[in-house]
Amino acid sequence: MSFTVTAFYKFVTIDEPVAFRPEVLDACRANGIVGTVLLAHEGINATVAGPADGIAAFLAWLRADVRFGDLVSKESYAHKQPFGRLKVRLKREIVTLGRPEANPSRCVGTYVKPQDWNALISQEDVVVIDTRNAYEVRIGTFAGARDPGTRTFRQFPGYVKANLDPARHKRVAMFCTGGIRCEKASAYMLAQGFEQVYHLEGGILKYLESVPQPESLWHGECFVFDERVALGHGITLGNHVMCPACGGPTLKDETAPRDAHGVQLCADCAARAAP
Repeated sequence: MSFTVTAFYKFVTIDEPVAFRPEVLDACRANGIVGTVLLAHEGINATVAGPADGIAAFLAWLRADVRFGDLVSKESYAHKQPFGRLKVRLKREIVTLGRPEANPSRCVGTYVKPQDWNALISQEDVVVIDTRNAYEVRIGTFAGARDPGTRTFRQFPGYVKANLDPARHKRVAMFCTGGIRCEKASAYMLAQGFEQVYHLEGGILKYLESVPQPESLWHGECFVFDERVALGHGITLGNHVMCPACGGPTLKDETAPRDAHGVQLCADCAARAAP
């Protein structure tokens, strides 16, 4: 059996997320869907999986609500269910930055379609920034992109303050897995006085789906937050597994050390576990 995985988000005011939560739970359960849905006053963020007809019915239910009528989703596929259970959580933010001035409902950077991304990031005056965390960047990123070296998205404003200047860095292009972190990051940078801020529409996943590999400027694989661990061009299953000790991605290696349950360890954790 094949499962459809859908990822989506939308920054839109939800006046009563507490009251909306049981409705989302019921809709997911009725359609055989598991995964994670985050709800906050600022919107919704989700990655869930289920049978194709169940996903279609759930998305139709959401889009019947005027708040989510133009909801954009990104679908991919898995041979086994990539999530263990359903979680619908209430949060302060659907992607945590902790900076109230970063409000995508008021303003965001300029969206760049995947087909136009290569031309933009190939220009010498464009600073290209990977807004993801260091363990994600490590297994794949765009050629020439800067790695902020963050452990959490909350550290991104500190990176901007220490390394970027609106007076010198006139054009900034950013990207992330599905687009949501760039919504917040671009809103934050505009609030800090950066004037020309661009971000990849649909994120890395849309780029890998849309741009043929021979034309791609992407190197490596894209980390995803489910049991598939990483995806490659064409949204195909990648060659990474999750280290059970640190939770980070590591390249599959049949000869690598394993934990007591036979699960592959990354090189760092294997070294620490060695006698």
